Amino acid sequence: MSQQRFRFLVLILLVTISGFTQGMLLPLIAVILEQNGISSSINGLHATGLYIGVLIASPFMEKPLRNIGYKPMILMGGALVFVSMSFFPFWESLWFWFILRVTIGIGDHMLHFGTQTWITTTADEDKRGRNIALYGLFFGAGFAIGPLMTRLVSINIAAPFLLSAGLSIVVWSLMFLVRNQFPEDEESYSTSSSSITRFAEAGKLAWVAFLPPFAYGFLEAALHGSFPVYGMRIGHDVDTLSLIIPTFAAGSLISQLPLGILSDRIGRKKVLLSVLAAGIICFFAAAYLEESVIWLFILFTLSGIFVGSIFSLGISYMTDILPKRLLPAGNIMCGIAFSIGSIIGPYTGGVFIELFPELSFFHVITTMLVLITIPIVFSEKENRALAST
Repeated sequence: MSQQRFRFLVLILLVTISGFTQGMLLPLIAVILEQNGISSSINGLHATGLYIGVLIASPFMEKPLRNIGYKPMILMGGALVFVSMSFFPFWESLWFWFILRVTIGIGDHMLHFGTQTWITTTADEDKRGRNIALYGLFFGAGFAIGPLMTRLVSINIAAPFLLSAGLSIVVWSLMFLVRNQFPEDEESYSTSSSSITRFAEAGKLAWVAFLPPFAYGFLEAALHGSFPVYGMRIGHDVDTLSLIIPTFAAGSLISQLPLGILSDRIGRKKVLLSVLAAGIICFFAAAYLEESVIWLFILFTLSGIFVGSIFSLGISYMTDILPKRLLPAGNIMCGIAFSIGSIIGPYTGGVFIELFPELSFFHVITTMLVLITIPIVFSEKENRALAST
């Protein structure tokens, strides 16, 4: 196996275990806190810790990556994740767990930023959608398996945390076999230019591409952080919810690669608008069929098939728009957009559950998807104007 293929394999495995950790952590802690009598709004606010960590780390990612390269960045991020995971069983405290979530968010963002930028900058243009789709596919696979670990709490509360830490160490150690690389600097890149300037330029050029990662962050965190609370309150048990929630990520596994390849052929925007429209229909239907376990299984799977790929489609869209010198900044801003959505999602869901107990939680998700779709529809003229400058 060539070094390039081996590197891609290791990066994909790292993304898979990262997805597994995130997919496990959100519903696991939500269920534990709900069983301990914590309110849904505090529960949702607590879930934001992971994404607050991402936001804290984001402004400090780009220049260190250029100085030390991809490999050290990924190794440091992975180490933060598995060390923090191993500390959860030692002290069951709301604030201690929140700090650990923030630390995991920092480490996870270092890992994701390193792997994501490495893949996007080295992918051939005609295979970009496919490679990023594989990135999203394996993250989704890990995310789909993660919630199943909530069942281990009945055996021992430490079991899922220690299992995740152990798997992270095994995969993380493979990174030592990969040769380090550095981001390419184009002639137009000035080492004296500030990260803020590059962020501003990337935001001006590719703002529309950051909306899908925002929407996916909102969706993912709300479904994993708030829906377990809502589902228990409308009468579904924990074991049932632990099986329903992964079907969203499982659905994305079916369509992630086909949608990535399709977007290479017919364009990102057409595919994005099609899947967003289908996702809106699915969650609107779920609001009226939420008491049926069978319908929840079907609609979660269908919604995953349609909107479970919008994060990777957004990254591909961003990569199409930006020049290579701005890709590190663009990848960071995709992470920031995802994190903002992930922070808003569970807290909005938790507050909505408390203030409007008679309304369906799924109305929150439907409204968000509609609000995201509108600017994407009307972005074409501005994108053409920017492309011509």
